[in-house]
Amino acid sequence: MSFLSHLTHPIRNLAQGRPVLAVFEACLRCNSQCGYCDLPLNQGRDELSRQNIQKIFTKLYQDDGIRYLFIQGGEPLLRKDLLGILEDLAAIGFNLGLVTNGTLLKPFFIKQLATLPITISVSLDTLNRERYASIRGADQLPQVLEGIAHLENFPHAKYITCIVSEKNRDDVLDVVKFSRSRGFIPVVGAYHWGIERYGKVDLALQYKRSAAIHVFNQVHESGMVPRGYFRQYLQDNIRWLEGKSLAPCDAGRHSVSIDASGNVAPCYALQPAGNLLDTSLADILTRMDRDAIKQCSDNSSCNLLCSRVVGSTLRHPISVFMTPQGLKAKDAASA
Repeated sequence: MSFLSHLTHPIRNLAQGRPVLAVFEACLRCNSQCGYCDLPLNQGRDELSRQNIQKIFTKLYQDDGIRYLFIQGGEPLLRKDLLGILEDLAAIGFNLGLVTNGTLLKPFFIKQLATLPITISVSLDTLNRERYASIRGADQLPQVLEGIAHLENFPHAKYITCIVSEKNRDDVLDVVKFSRSRGFIPVVGAYHWGIERYGKVDLALQYKRSAAIHVFNQVHESGMVPRGYFRQYLQDNIRWLEGKSLAPCDAGRHSVSIDASGNVAPCYALQPAGNLLDTSLADILTRMDRDAIKQCSDNSSCNLLCSRVVGSTLRHPISVFMTPQGLKAKDAASA
């Protein structure tokens, strides 16, 4: 592939409303049982082999103009060949983001990860061990904090993602402060329930919107979420909680979701429209239910980071230049 094609293909995709970002569910297994997660995991499906992943994603890069991948699960670090997969994807040319619960982060893995073009996002909803176990369904906070400590000198952007629910809403600001003190960019999102296939209905986690708005306003007023895209995302959460409409999401347009078996959906909330083992992405895109995508987006029923990042950046291009590529622990007090 020529350097010119490398640059122009994704630009053409953006102009034509075609995907430049994919979310890849690399693993069908998880060692947590989060109360707010309803992603279908190991339900009679097989995980793609490393060889098939390399084959499929080479085509997505060269023929379809995909340039950005969010790698998640389940818990992706449960795949013993994950490091090799990430090395393959980096060699193809992708910019990578790894989403993990942080329980399995070890020094050797992080050292190898540091050589790749990859960011890392660790999920952390509270610093209270009892509440962590209640939300996540597993007593794993010590392992997560150990994994975060191992990332102290990680040279690329690193994030801590906190999902606001009724159980942890009094803890969120502490998580944000903790994130900044460790050199992580805090990303704060709202628990969503009953959204198509995404978002488990858990009465213990459901909040009154007024209570959640108060939390998000606290975080916003703290100035600890840096200027740029992630502050815009924070403001989008507030808009959604206030019942205001959001701009159209990226699902099936600027982004797609690919599960561990190769099935492609507009996003994880919606049904797959084909499998990359036997069908091209171009053909799968023509099969997607655009009415269902529009209905979901028009209802503003979710503002998932993966389904909003490209469109939000296009609508707020200055946010690209304002968004930091990383923080140092000494920057904890600055925004």
